[in-house]
Amino acid sequence: MANGFSHMDNDGNARMVDVSAKNDSQRTAIVRCLVRVSPATLALLMENALPKGDVLTTAKIAGIQAAKRTADLIPMCHPLPISYVDIRFTVHEETATIEIECEVRTTYKTGVEMEALIGVQTAAATIYDMCKAVQKDIVIDSCRLVFKSGGKSGTFTAE
Repeated sequence: MANGFSHMDNDGNARMVDVSAKNDSQRTAIVRCLVRVSPATLALLMENALPKGDVLTTAKIAGIQAAKRTADLIPMCHPLPISYVDIRFTVHEETATIEIECEVRTTYKTGVEMEALIGVQTAAATIYDMCKAVQKDIVIDSCRLVFKSGGKSGTFTAE
């Protein structure tokens, strides 16, 4: 890693990081994002009146499934023994937004930030899919890591 990038060898070729020498530690990552919809779409969502059915339950299941499959999607991501995934929603009626939070935990040699990112983004994309019949200009934004703990780098909390 003479070039400073953990996923590149000294010749600049992509590689998977060798974590075999690392110790297992408890690790947690929390990622949040926002889905912006119209007030009319949000009202239909809250009434379970959208054509495809229960939006938030479907998005929760999709996000959990995606977090568990992250290593299948991100080429250099390690398959992890995930011990916990949750997708949580906070609906803000005054701004017609749905805040999504994905929390992932493991006890392993590497962190779960990627799993939380994929989980929250898949939940957001599922909300879009479930609502697109009534609104095409839904916006997904503000996706970011807000908390991480465990491992050599310790704890990170976003401001």
